[in-house]
Order: sequence, then C-alpha cells, then structure tokens
Amino acid sequence: MFGNIYSGKKVLVTGHTGFKGTWLTAWLLKMGAHVAGFSDCIPTNPSVFEETGMAARIEHHFGDVRDLPAVMAVIDSFKPDFIFHLAAQPIVSVSYSDPVDTITTNVVGTANVLEALRILNPECVAVMITSDKCYENVEWLWGYKETDHLGGRDIYSGSKGAAEVIIHSYYYSFFRKPDCKVRIATGRAGNVIGGGDWAKDRIVVDCMRNWSEGRQVEIRSPSATRPWQHVLEPLSGYLTLGAALYANPKLTGESFNFGPRSEQNRSVLELLSDLSKHWHFKQPEEAYSVTGNIPFHEAGLLKLNCDKALFELRWEANLGYSDCVRLVSDWYYKYYKESADMYSLTMGQIDEYETLAGQRGLVWTK
Repeated sequence: MFGNIYSGKKVLVTGHTGFKGTWLTAWLLKMGAHVAGFSDCIPTNPSVFEETGMAARIEHHFGDVRDLPAVMAVIDSFKPDFIFHLAAQPIVSVSYSDPVDTITTNVVGTANVLEALRILNPECVAVMITSDKCYENVEWLWGYKETDHLGGRDIYSGSKGAAEVIIHSYYYSFFRKPDCKVRIATGRAGNVIGGGDWAKDRIVVDCMRNWSEGRQVEIRSPSATRPWQHVLEPLSGYLTLGAALYANPKLTGESFNFGPRSEQNRSVLELLSDLSKHWHFKQPEEAYSVTGNIPFHEAGLLKLNCDKALFELRWEANLGYSDCVRLVSDWYYKYYKESADMYSLTMGQIDEYETLAGQRGLVWTK
C-alpha cells in the first residue's frame, strides 16, 4: 500500500485521539509505521480512541497544539519522517459558542506546527489538513478548485481559510529556501462519516445513539443533501499525498482536494432510510420521525473538484454509496449490539477497504 513508504517510518499524528485521527493512526499501524500522537484531550465519550485501545499501541502524548514549546518538544524527541496535522476544533456549532478557542486552535495551532518545523528544520514530510470549508462559498453549482478564493462567512470556515493562508505564507517565506529539509502540502476534504464518530451535532451519531436505545431520531431537514463519504476516503488521499510528497519534492507547497464520487450526494432522509436497514428496522418510519421540512439552501453544500488529485496523484475515491452505508452501520451495530473487539473490527474494515480498492485498480494499493 502506498508504495510501502510508511512501513518502518516514524509518523506523528496531531489530533490522534479524534475520530479521523484514530482511524489514520490505525491504518498507519496496519502498514507497519511507528506512530506518535499529540492531542490535548479525549474529545468524546464514548471515544473511538479509547474503544480501540490505541493509547497502548503508540507513543501517546497529551499537549495543546497552541503550546509552541510542547509542539517543538514532541517533534524534536520523536524525529518524525512524516507529520499529519489534524489537530483542530472541528465542530461548526462550537465555533459560534467559543469563537476565540476555534480561531486559536485552528490558526495559531497550525502556525505552531509550522514554526516548530521552521526552527527545527527536520528532514520531514508534513501534510497539513484543513477543510473544504476553507473556500469562500459564492453559490457556485460546480466544485471548488484549489485555486479558488479562500474565505468563510462563519468562524469555523474563516479559521480554516486563515489556516490555509498561514500555511501558504510559511511556505513562501521559509520552506522554499534551498537549505530547508521540510516538505509541506495541504489536504482539503469535507465532512465524513464512519464508525466511532461521537461528536456533537452529527446526524449519523444521533441515529446510532438513539437506535441503540430503541428510540426514534427526529429529523428537521430531511431534504438536506450532503456529499456523504466514509472516513477512509479522505485518509487515503492524505496518505497518497504524503507518499507522493516523500517521493517528489516538486509537490511541496501544493494543495489538494479529496472528495467523494458525485453519486454520494444523497438526502438526509435517504441516508437514514438506508442506515436503518442495517439495524433491522422493518420499516424506515420506525427509525425516525420528521418534525419539519426546512428547505435546504444549496449554498450550504460545498462541492470539491478533485481533478488535481486525479491528475497529479492519480487518486480517486474508492467506495460506492452502498458500501459506505454498510461499513458505517456495521461498525456501530457491532459496537452497541455485539460488544465486538473494536480494534479488530476497525482493522478489518480497513482491510476490506484496501481489498475493494485493489479490485478497482486504485494506484495507491500498489
């Protein structure tokens, strides 16, 4: 996988205790990487990080990404070959209640990782993860490209746009110098779904909690459409980017979008109906009730143009919609109903994802 580049390498994951960070850590371990993680807390209860017993499997560090000496210390001691920077305040609703925390975590935290790399100048590949919401949403019907305007009309989006500007500035100010040994690039992806996400204000999370307790879910916007993608989809993009950047220094300073197939755009109502089938509801109506039908404003749906990732990295999404739904449902069902070994289950789903990608001839499986 990924040219076997990660086997035996030291990989630092910031935000490793979060949903995406835990899945990335698991995949890296599966490929034989030595992983260290740096996060400020366990963000949810339950926690996929704790349910998979990840702390005992890696070099686990608690620390605040806004603390520059702490960031420098872990990079200097671990001496990573790769860094995947995922540490962030990821919840839009939280950005409204605590905007300063969101800004300092997402912007200053990103700057601290870059500053540590500038000062230490290790021989290292750094993949900086932001979001599709870094783009200024001007109500286009087509996907946003990496060269489109950055911005944001809410605090969360603004913080991600600002982080991209800071990364860009550091690259041109410091990381283009001939004596710089650091290679950086950014990965941009939208919201994801997958087993072990217990963050607040997430429709899939609400479903799984309620269904596990035999309760319906109330839906306020059943017609709202999202580009649903499994968590392993963007992670395959980040890992592809890291491997390509390791092999090709000409990619340093570049940004790449990673998004799902166009067929993944489905309504909330359709997604919940399909998820409920895997929970053995006789009728979808037993699983949810519609409490309103708020018209969905298309500007809320950010679509990404991933042509650059396809052309330069030969990356493309792997899963179809039905596979995505099945993997998500199975993970939660086995957690709540069968008390499964969640580390083994998570590793098994990664293995299935790799197998499906190999059958489809995706380049990163080689």
